[in-house]
Amino acid sequence: MPGLFDALGNMPKREPKKFFVIVQDKEYEVSLEKKLWSQQHGEDNLTIKNGEIVLKPKPKPKTKYSTLLKSDKGYFFEDQDIHWPNKFAEGGVTWQIESE
Repeated sequence: MPGLFDALGNMPKREPKKFFVIVQDKEYEVSLEKKLWSQQHGEDNLTIKNGEIVLKPKPKPKTKYSTLLKSDKGYFFEDQDIHWPNKFAEGGVTWQIESE
């Protein structure tokens, strides 16, 4: 058995495991924590900013909402209350979609 322990003692040391992340078609070496973080958020959602791997900014939603605008034909309301339309005639207002 003494030969077995000598052979085990002469084995080369194992190098620490390296972790890689692919961002913008380039491979970067990162720590285990950063690798797990990138897997959680998805490598497609990452970008490089100031030499640091960060999340891409989320796109702002373009909100569309309708407003009352003057038109050729439209509604007339009782006491300017939109829940009580009186008539539909020329010079009134209509609901039209307006984007930000």
